[in-house]
Amino acid sequence: MKLYGYVRVSTRDQNEERQLIAMRERSIAEKNLFIDKQSGKDFARPQYQKMVKRLRPDDLLYIKSIDRLGRDYAEILEQWRLLTKEKGVDIVVLDMPLLDTRRGKDLMGTFLSDIVLQVLSFVAENERSNIRQRQAEGIAAAKAKGVQFGRPPTPVPDNFSQVCLAWRNKKMTLRQAATACSMPVGTFYSKALRFEEP
Repeated sequence: MKLYGYVRVSTRDQNEERQLIAMRERSIAEKNLFIDKQSGKDFARPQYQKMVKRLRPDDLLYIKSIDRLGRDYAEILEQWRLLTKEKGVDIVVLDMPLLDTRRGKDLMGTFLSDIVLQVLSFVAENERSNIRQRQAEGIAAAKAKGVQFGRPPTPVPDNFSQVCLAWRNKKMTLRQAATACSMPVGTFYSKALRFEEP
């Protein structure tokens, strides 16, 4: 039996140290610690996939909390089934002692563990959904206050209206007009269309 630890943070800026401390307290060898720095929306994570390939029957996998495994309800349940049933691995979720597959291998223990897993997986996905909703609401509120997202628009040069008129009257080609305004052709064209809107 080998001990493994899986650590995940959502972005490169987040600190995984809290999870690593918990893993080191279980004397997990550094070579058996797998760390991903990306979203938990799915399981297409390089370190997670590498770890799954290394796991063997009766190995023990530690995870700090269920949302570190993932945030998609159906996928968490599928990965749990794959690890415990197909691979024959035991899993311990440190923040939730009820989720320890080494205990209660009888029918009642398995039943309780499955219920807790389903509830926690639902909570993890619900939190992900709430985060998306809060982001959308924050963006909408910012836009309502006039906050502009993305790059600021390129200001038009002083000669823009004359060049635009010359281009419309076919006295200049599109490329000549864009060059006269020191703009890429696409930028000139889109600004020229908007310039003519009433």
